[in-house]
Amino acid sequence: MMNAKSLLLGLVVGGTVSAAATLLSTPKSGKELRYDVKNKSNEAVYVIRNLKEDGIDLKEQITKTSKEGAALIKDLSADVKQSIESWKRTVEPHQKNIQKYLNQIEKSLRELEEKTKKHTEEAM
Repeated sequence: MMNAKSLLLGLVVGGTVSAAATLLSTPKSGKELRYDVKNKSNEAVYVIRNLKEDGIDLKEQITKTSKEGAALIKDLSADVKQSIESWKRTVEPHQKNIQKYLNQIEKSLRELEEKTKKHTEEAM
């Protein structure tokens, strides 16, 4: 909000200074000058109103977009969590089977080593 107030204050001060500079340096008659100043002030008011309306629209759009983004991130997070849990449930039985087969292979290798060791001792 502070930036909007600073911008508005800057526009008003700038407009006032430029109006004073125009009054002091203009070669026009008083009637023409008053007409030009009136037109320029009306244009400035119109521009300021448009800026205000555009600012309000932008604020509303940002608010809406941030709410939608937060909802999408929440949904995405829930979907990713669910996918990971599903993957874990799918992989877990296979992990147990793989561990079981690895244990059987280790046991078979130990038995093979023992047989090889006995066969070598008998051959000597």
